[in-house]
Amino acid sequence: MIFGSRSLDDRKDLFQCYDTLAGLKLWELEYAAEGELDYGISPRTTPLIYGDLVFLFGALGDLHSVDLLSGEVQWKTNVRKAFVATAEMPWGYCGSPLLVDGKLIINPGAANASLVALNPKTGQVLWKSPGKACGYGSLIAGRFGGKLQIVGHDTDSLGGWDPKTGKRLWTLTPPHENDFNVPTPINVDGQLLVSTENNGTRLYRFKDNGEIDPKPVAENAQLNPDTSSPVVVGDRLFCVHYVLWCLNANGKLERIWRLRDAALSKHGVIIASSDRLLVIGDGELLLLDPLADKPRIISRVKLFEDKVPPYSHPALVGTKLFIRSENQLKCLDLSN
Repeated sequence: MIFGSRSLDDRKDLFQCYDTLAGLKLWELEYAAEGELDYGISPRTTPLIYGDLVFLFGALGDLHSVDLLSGEVQWKTNVRKAFVATAEMPWGYCGSPLLVDGKLIINPGAANASLVALNPKTGQVLWKSPGKACGYGSLIAGRFGGKLQIVGHDTDSLGGWDPKTGKRLWTLTPPHENDFNVPTPINVDGQLLVSTENNGTRLYRFKDNGEIDPKPVAENAQLNPDTSSPVVVGDRLFCVHYVLWCLNANGKLERIWRLRDAALSKHGVIIASSDRLLVIGDGELLLLDPLADKPRIISRVKLFEDKVPPYSHPALVGTKLFIRSENQLKCLDLSN
């Protein structure tokens, strides 16, 4: 289990790897990373495990390929420097690395390299796609309109890219400007679901040529999260934004119910299966039934003393949930 943090003097990025059975530290990677960003300089992205490698991406653009067992660096680069990205990024790099079609996809946000594909084994550049500065959300890969695409946001638009060549396939600029573009889009049976704070939640269809239909097939302007990503379970959509929202994902995104609770605030994380909904709120873990006609908390567990939103995404391995606060890492056994 691997997570990113900062050194005590706040001058270095620090990634640590722990054994999931005993909680013993196996290795750590520390490197100089000094600068100023809103909300600190800690890494924002989720480490990406690929076979015997793990890719670690820091907020200032430092990308490392590391041997998963030993922690030895295989190759490294700083994408902001390597691709000459000059746009201001008050929150730093937030989009997690993506593996698609055998390529490692990173979004440096440079004019000649808005997105890049790298050889995951060597770091060699396979293609560069020109464009705009990057957004603050993660990219996804999926088949839309019959075509495998990389989909996500740059600084002010939604787009799709061909993973083989990096060619931009389509661009959609929403009607309302200045979205932060943090929540991760979702592939819903070949349709694209997007949530942002200025344009709400929308569901888009695709044409047979792989281009997006710019007119949403469904919208909900009330669900407009800044940072929380929605999830879809069957025909229902769930998202935390001050309350827990449940929308009809197969209809017009109309509201089915909302749940207010002291543990729910501006940001939350949801992990879902077909019959269980885990909601991580401010210092608490809530268990709900995603199929219920009315919201009901089945059980709850206090995770931390401080009521802090779960800005660091937890990891679920089997029945074990790994979650951290600002100064603690915990493993919870959910088998019971």
